[in-house]
Amino acid sequence: MTNQPTLTSTRRGLPALKAALLVAVHSNFFISLAATSVAVTTIVLAGFRLEVVPLFIVFTVTLFVYSVNRLTDLAEDERNVPGRAAFTRRYGRLSLALGVLGYLVAIALAIAWGLPLAGFLVLPLLVVLLYSTLQLKQVFLVKNLVVGAAWGVIPLGVGVYFGDLWRLEILFLAAHVGAMITVAAVIFDVKDIEGDRAEGIRTVPNVYGPRATRIVSQAANVAVAVGVVAFVVAGALPASFLVLLSFHGYVGGYVPFATPERTPLFYGFVVDGEHVFLAVVVLTLELLGVLG
Repeated sequence: MTNQPTLTSTRRGLPALKAALLVAVHSNFFISLAATSVAVTTIVLAGFRLEVVPLFIVFTVTLFVYSVNRLTDLAEDERNVPGRAAFTRRYGRLSLALGVLGYLVAIALAIAWGLPLAGFLVLPLLVVLLYSTLQLKQVFLVKNLVVGAAWGVIPLGVGVYFGDLWRLEILFLAAHVGAMITVAAVIFDVKDIEGDRAEGIRTVPNVYGPRATRIVSQAANVAVAVGVVAFVVAGALPASFLVLLSFHGYVGGYVPFATPERTPLFYGFVVDGEHVFLAVVVLTLELLGVLG
């Protein structure tokens, strides 16, 4: 009997928690946090010192890019993710204004402090142009590859910021992030099958079906994980990079559940949370002295 109030309070709190998570997902805050998590993982595994500036730049630039994308994809989202579309109609311009402001501040900081990655900050504009304006999403797989490549730039930007771009650790993480975000982008298309078909967009799920998509995605996940182990065993990467296997375990755990009827929280929080999960694991092991 003594546990009943606590249980009841927990149940009452679940809708509020769900609402808060949806706001984080629809507002692009969580996806920006995920991108920042990539920078955190790169900094720790490459042995750099954690600094606020590169993390701020990654967060604000991601917020800018995704805020633009939500507005340009509004018609598509009306079919695929009506909740997100409604949020965008109400708060999209505010989110874009914050994204633009943050992007301009990031550029100003880079120029004022003479940061070596100032030129890198032109890339988000190119991503917006390629993805949204030129409608490359209409071309089979190109959309997924563009998203993967854009995220793969984050470790490269970290390398540029710290003046050590050409280290194998940085290049490997760029390739790793690019490959795995491409896989996640393909998985994301599972929820959009009907909407993409209506828009005439050919994706892996609406061409080959959800089941084949899950099989191929899982195979790619395993292949990249094997690559991580191979590089460590060969001595090309330090043993600390085996922490990436926790990430592959996380991906392997959600892929079987990627079906069209899953809620926006599955895709926007669980799938997009893969790099947040990895950053938490990496930071925890770093604090415990395991990665050192």
